[in-house]
Amino acid sequence: MPEGAESNVREALDADAVRLRSLLRQLGYEVTAGHVDRVLAARGASHEIFVAVVSGAGVVGLVEAIVPAPTLADDVRCEATALVVEDEFRSCGIGAALMARAEAWGRERGCARLRVRSNVVRERAHTFYERLGYGRVKAQHVYEKPL
Repeated sequence: MPEGAESNVREALDADAVRLRSLLRQLGYEVTAGHVDRVLAARGASHEIFVAVVSGAGVVGLVEAIVPAPTLADDVRCEATALVVEDEFRSCGIGAALMARAEAWGRERGCARLRVRSNVVRERAHTFYERLGYGRVKAQHVYEKPL
């Protein structure tokens, strides 16, 4: 992070949509403006998006947190469904601050744990999560069929 720059974490605003799309592209997700607008509008008690803002640079990171409905196989938990920090601001504590905010949000909703999924090719992310105290609990394949 540029010297003298400070970051803070806050809830995403509708006005952050363009930056959110740009950050998601860094993860390989090409999402439309309409999709981002719909997701921002749908946030509520079980869904929030937090952004890291650096003075002079604006929004440089995001984490999306959800509390999915309990299933027969799993209890109530919080999940971080997306985490990304702008390249030039990585390794400055911003990702850790975003995850800490997602963890606090989950605790506020009665969740005892936070789950995060990471693509097998993102080895740097795996090291990051382990450094934060996350442990790998399983590996799986994801299958999808167009409807």
